[in-house]
Amino acid sequence: MSVTAPTRPPQTPPRGRARPRGRHGLLGWLYATPTAVFVVALFVVPLGLVVKMSVSRWPLLTGDQGFNAPDNFDKAVNHRFFTDSVVFTVKYTVLATVLLLVLGLGLALLVQESSRWNNLLRASFLIPSALGLASASLLFYVFYSPFASPLKPLMDSWGFTFLGSPTAALLSTTFLIVWRYAGFYMVLMLVGLQGIPADVFEAARSDGATRWQTFWRVTLPLLRPTLALTTVLCVTGSLLAFEQFYILTKGGPDNSTITVVQLIYSVAFQGQNDLGVAAAISVIVLLALILINALQLRAFRSEES
Repeated sequence: MSVTAPTRPPQTPPRGRARPRGRHGLLGWLYATPTAVFVVALFVVPLGLVVKMSVSRWPLLTGDQGFNAPDNFDKAVNHRFFTDSVVFTVKYTVLATVLLLVLGLGLALLVQESSRWNNLLRASFLIPSALGLASASLLFYVFYSPFASPLKPLMDSWGFTFLGSPTAALLSTTFLIVWRYAGFYMVLMLVGLQGIPADVFEAARSDGATRWQTFWRVTLPLLRPTLALTTVLCVTGSLLAFEQFYILTKGGPDNSTITVVQLIYSVAFQGQNDLGVAAAISVIVLLALILINALQLRAFRSEES
């Protein structure tokens, strides 16, 4: 006599819980549609228009339009201020990046421990970041002015002006940027420092490591992802510098502080009124930014590995 085990009837999923996969996909597309429209309208379409303008005759006001590649790129590279603007932008980028990263990390290490005094310092360092860059530039324009500056007596007695020479203009503008953004980079560094486990530092101290050894061999290696992010942000922002130099120096003295973005603005809306050449310079800057950021990320990844 054989006994068969009773079979369980197939269970049906409760109603109201199971949803078809197609409905999930439709909901996903609905959620992503606003962001996709935003990206396409404000990034993809303008980027395509800039690329089209860079290979076409595109006067600002009147004139014939048509394909003329690669004339715009030849005019862009051979512009009388192109090389000087690139050299100055790179010089400013190196100076601003080094100062911001060093000062941001130093401030983060200074206020790393949580206390009332450190919380007050954090807020004090971060306050300038709440001020717009154009507003901060106008504020420093008055501060640097030889007529309205509160330091006018010292400037008259020493015969010194903050914006009177190429070196002074570069250093004065860099000081503005460091004052404006040091607190922002301090916050980024502070987040990275607080993400390092405390057990690592305790193990280093138990092994007899000094503060410098702990900083060099423990803190910096574990802070490398944060350093990569801050370096990319700082380099990108410095290469695209415009407001501070346009308000403080307007490219002077003697066209010595013209950045690449200033050159784009000048070619498009001042003098030549040629949007095609300006778009060609913009495409060159975009390709340079992509290459530089890729090299930076690759360098940080190779060091980490």
